Parts: sequence; structure tokens; C-alpha cells
Amino acid sequence: MEEKQPSLIHNISKVISNFFNPLVSLLLFYIYLSIRQYSFKDSLSYFLPILLMIMIPVIVWLIWNVKTGRYTNMDVSNRMQRKSLYIFIGVCVVSYLGFNYFKNGIIDFVMLFILILLFAMQISNFYIKSSMHTSFNIFVAALFFNLSTGMGIIWLGIATLVGITRVILKRHTLMEVLMGAGIAFMVSFIYLYCNIQFQQ
Repeated sequence: MEEKQPSLIHNISKVISNFFNPLVSLLLFYIYLSIRQYSFKDSLSYFLPILLMIMIPVIVWLIWNVKTGRYTNMDVSNRMQRKSLYIFIGVCVVSYLGFNYFKNGIIDFVMLFILILLFAMQISNFYIKSSMHTSFNIFVAALFFNLSTGMGIIWLGIATLVGITRVILKRHTLMEVLMGAGIAFMVSFIYLYCNIQFQQ
């Protein structure tokens, strides 16, 4: 019997979902932030520690765990496997926050709220496997919104599209996508509110 080929919608969903994964979306935000607000030297000074202490270690962790069979795939679709992923990312973010505080004397507000988002996702994971792709993209939309209303709205559209692809690809149920979105909207609202208060 001939194996059924994936549909065009399935293939497009896979491309969108793979490209707009949490790390890439966050990377695109930092590139946008760097172009908009910093010189090349300041961008490197700000972004290089995030790259070296969070992004690269998380990528290496994912690849190593998939290769050794601890994780089923790079999406870490298994709810039980996700527990260690959230802990590892949390440790990386806390390490960066500590480094940045001792180096610059300030707390990185964006990373602090990413830590809060991760903590909320970890709690949710005990009950339901909330969509990390959807959650992070909604939070990235809030980060963009803080800089540019237009970019924030565009990214919210991307986040919605990503959420739809997660259901199409059967990586998440509709309830898991909605749960991830709900958590992200709550954290994003607090982030934006705190930013408004801080800027006054």
C-alpha cells in the first residue's frame, strides 16, 4: 500500500513552525532591537552574553538529548521530557541574570520576564503540555509591541499562525495551544504594564 504524502498545508505548517521556534523568534527580536537602539559594539556587548550563556547552551542541550534518546525530538513534544528542558533553560537564564547584574548593576527586564514565563509554563506542564512555540511567540510580540506597535501587531499575527500550525502538525491539541497563549498573554500584560510604569 502506497504511503500517503503530507499535504501542502502540512508542509507549509512545518516550515512556519520550525522557523518560528522560540529561539529563532527571540533571536529576531534581539536583531531588531540591536538595529533600532544600539551601535554594533553595544549590540555585541549586550547580545553576546545572551547568545553564549542561553541560546547556544540550549541548542547544544537539545541536540545532545535528542541524539542520546532522552528527548524524542527537538520540539520536546513529550510532557515528561519537558520538565528537564524547562529546568535547564531556567538555570541558563538565572546564570545570565546573575552575570548581567554583577557586570552592569542592572537586572535584564526581558530575561526576567522570560524566566517568569518559563516558571509559569513549568507549573502548567504538571497538568497540560502548553505550547511553548505559541507562548514564546506571543511574548515576543509583546517585546516588539514595546518598541513598535506595528511590529507587535505583525508578530501577534505570526504567533497566531504558529499556534494554528502546532495543531495542524498534531504537536499540540487546541487546548494546549490556548493554554500556552493564555499564559503568555498574562505574562505579556504584566511585562507591558511594568514597562509603562517604569518609563513614567
